[in-house]
Amino acid sequence: MTTTAFITHRDCQLHDMGSHHPECPQRLTAINDHLIAQGIDAYFVYHDAPLATFEQLLRVHPASHLERIKRASPEHGVVHLDPDTAMNPHTWKAALRAAGAGCLGVDLVMSGECENAFCAVRPPGHHAEKATPMGFCFFNNIGVAARHALKVMAWNVLQSSISMCTTVMAPRTVSLVTNRC
Repeated sequence: MTTTAFITHRDCQLHDMGSHHPECPQRLTAINDHLIAQGIDAYFVYHDAPLATFEQLLRVHPASHLERIKRASPEHGVVHLDPDTAMNPHTWKAALRAAGAGCLGVDLVMSGECENAFCAVRPPGHHAEKATPMGFCFFNNIGVAARHALKVMAWNVLQSSISMCTTVMAPRTVSLVTNRC
């Protein structure tokens, strides 16, 4: 049977961009309710999403972006970074958890502990650009997880006495050649 990691954190429920916003805390509740209703929730291995580290985030985003997002985090209320993307006092931590979930998923799959992973997190992280939050997203969680996978893979390859050569073809494309020594 396939082992699937289900990675989430209660901090992700606290991120709220306002009652009018389509990216809302109820999205995670709906996912959980559906899994329970279908009877498949028992087949997951549950994990709490860790906070992404600055090292992990810096593989995709410049330090100025991280600092700007952290500084924008309000003590009270909601602050809009653009018409679609808003923060409340819990957003910073939720965004770190969302990015950290992808990294944990990579670690669990690459170690063989799980065959695949599902990250039920908020805010989402597929629209954020290198130095610009957008489309409800603060960090590019997909990019952070992909860069984390490349780092883990490079470490594992080096640890296995296999030589590795990577050539960056484009900002998001890597060609990987391995040869057993």
